[in-house]
Amino acid sequence: MNKILQLKGHFDSNPNGTRPGPAKLPPNTEVSSEHIDMLAGRLESILATWEKDTRLDGALVSVHYRDIIAKSNRLKIILGEVSKSPNESIRGAKFVGEGKERHHVFTHYVPLIVLENSIVILRKCAGLVRELYNGKITARDIDIINSKKSDVGDMKKSNFSKAIVDAYYVRTFDIDKPDRIDSEKEAVITLYRTKVRTREILEYVDIDINDVRVIDDYTLLLDKRQIELLYNSMPYLIAMGVTDWSNIDYTRYTGQVIENKIEIPKPSNEPIVGVIDTHFDESVYFSEWVEYKNCLDDIIEIKPEDREHGTAVASIIVDGPTFNPGLQDNCGRFRVKLFGVSKAEGFSAFGILRNIREIVAKNRDIKVWNLSLGSNMEIEENFISPAAAELDRIQYEYDVIFVVAGTNNEQSREKIKIGSPADSLNSIVVNAVSFSGKPASYTRVGPVLDFFYKPDICYYGGDSDEAIRVCTPLGEKLVTGTSFAAPWITRKVAYLIYVMGLSREIAKALIIDAAAGWNRQDISSYEMGYGIVPIKIEDILSSKDNEIKFLLSGTIDDFETYTYNIPVPQDEKGFPFFAKATLAYFPMCDRNQGVDYTSTEMDIHFGRLKEKDGKTSIYPINNNYQSENMLIKLYESNARKLYRKWDNVKHISEELKERSKSRTAFDSAMWGLSIKTKERTSVKEGIGLQFGVVVTLYEMHGVNRINEFKKLCMMRNWLVNTVDIDNRIDVYNMAEEEIELE
Repeated sequence: MNKILQLKGHFDSNPNGTRPGPAKLPPNTEVSSEHIDMLAGRLESILATWEKDTRLDGALVSVHYRDIIAKSNRLKIILGEVSKSPNESIRGAKFVGEGKERHHVFTHYVPLIVLENSIVILRKCAGLVRELYNGKITARDIDIINSKKSDVGDMKKSNFSKAIVDAYYVRTFDIDKPDRIDSEKEAVITLYRTKVRTREILEYVDIDINDVRVIDDYTLLLDKRQIELLYNSMPYLIAMGVTDWSNIDYTRYTGQVIENKIEIPKPSNEPIVGVIDTHFDESVYFSEWVEYKNCLDDIIEIKPEDREHGTAVASIIVDGPTFNPGLQDNCGRFRVKLFGVSKAEGFSAFGILRNIREIVAKNRDIKVWNLSLGSNMEIEENFISPAAAELDRIQYEYDVIFVVAGTNNEQSREKIKIGSPADSLNSIVVNAVSFSGKPASYTRVGPVLDFFYKPDICYYGGDSDEAIRVCTPLGEKLVTGTSFAAPWITRKVAYLIYVMGLSREIAKALIIDAAAGWNRQDISSYEMGYGIVPIKIEDILSSKDNEIKFLLSGTIDDFETYTYNIPVPQDEKGFPFFAKATLAYFPMCDRNQGVDYTSTEMDIHFGRLKEKDGKTSIYPINNNYQSENMLIKLYESNARKLYRKWDNVKHISEELKERSKSRTAFDSAMWGLSIKTKERTSVKEGIGLQFGVVVTLYEMHGVNRINEFKKLCMMRNWLVNTVDIDNRIDVYNMAEEEIELE
């Protein structure tokens, strides 16, 4: 087996050299004056509505696009204020329709004067199209207008072109209202952000602010009566609503208890893992390894059954391989700091949201957290759950990572979607498989927001063929469930970060890359994520004799962060390698943006370097030519499907083939890596964001070329570190030693 290499060197950066040209229609398309007039009529109707209802001091307008729209094809002048892009007024985004009718809907909040100006622009454009183009203007007509110096009628040609292109991409305008929230209990309601304070809105609908629990400026916990009051008076203000957690699904016990005496040494300098769960029973054999804190009010009684699940989860993290020898991962033992936030019968999202940030903020030394609680309700189609959004924000703001259980299907129907907070994008979400490697009978599925690839990976959680052994207050117990698959992954992540000293970005990428292998197990069913993570940590931290696996880390400083300096060994015919790469990063996420949830996109390009017309570019292994200075026709929906655009995990891989010949080595005889960054808004949330990349090269003919690769890298001024388990353990132990000064 070959050990993983860590390459440290210089990454260059470039600003975005391309500048947006004039607004253009897609080739062979046209826009009619009737369509433009229809859009103007819709805005006139919407304006009349908001002139009567003045409580918002402005207007909420939903823009229904013709399909899933790229950022570059959103509104450019319609609904735009002076010196402001229409993007700045977006308050939410969702998908509507099925199949070919699936399309984006963006909700804007604008002053009434913006509606008036937009109506004037559309009416003027409709008149010019009738007068000058016989009622239909084509893409060629727009190209001719853009090439001339003169304006169109009394309109500037740039404004005319922008308005026509806006009209082409927009189906209609509307004031959208949400479906009624079907809840007999409390629900978390998020309002669209407007100029009006939440206190004033509640007064308008006759809700006493003192009777409402506020999560943030626009997110409230309301009861059934309050929801009805809001819906009947100002339904258009409800951006999203989700029933608060009350009945939760976090475990499947077989009910079989086995008496078995186990001994454990006293803890010393082992790493500490954070666990947020039900409570802990301090009578168990490993209690010295767990620091327990009750986060519920003192008046709430903690019963014996409230301690079972938290104790069982902690037992796996501390000492799981001792009573599950078939899952011996060689990660050793971990100390646990367990925060009890829930009783056995359930808890509320409001309580979690109140506790979780404070817990993480006060325990900054803990980098790895396990969360094996989850809702039995399915996630929503068009927005992230409040708890998942809070996990994502915390992981963006703090250098921590959460491992989250994928939740269990206890219902009679199949293909139940995962439950909150398993829709957290920055977390590693873990589904379960049986010991035969098949999706567990209780498996729930993704995706999240109709696109994001969740769960990330899967692991052994037990099923009818064989269960997981855990320690509970009553003794050893046989259990099954994602609650007991997740802690095994938590152990591996903790080992990679604490013991091996790797960043959370690299740790996440390594886990996903190891699960995917060269033959991903789950492409479209969203049951197993990228695949099953290997049991032994050595199989994650090493590669086969004919493979070269290396790690690269960097920070985003500009549009492009790149290196054209990766020297891959050659034979007499070229590069005898297949290649794959996995990228992971932790972006800022905005729940109020609906389906456009992640604020930063990192687009990975990896492959051989090729020179053409005096310019060097990457010949990507997955034929990804997004952001390249070349003409390609790529719809937004295809960019998301093919290249995972806007996803915070990218896994690209070539297919292994038995009969293959070495790849051509172009003039530079080098390989390159480029990360190109895009932002949802004008605020550059991605600057300073770290990324981790795991690259694997598979030698086609079975030759071990790792030493040659190391020498070539050192010749190119890379600092090459071998990720050696024994050495890293020694370093960790030395760093944790207590030194007594006389």
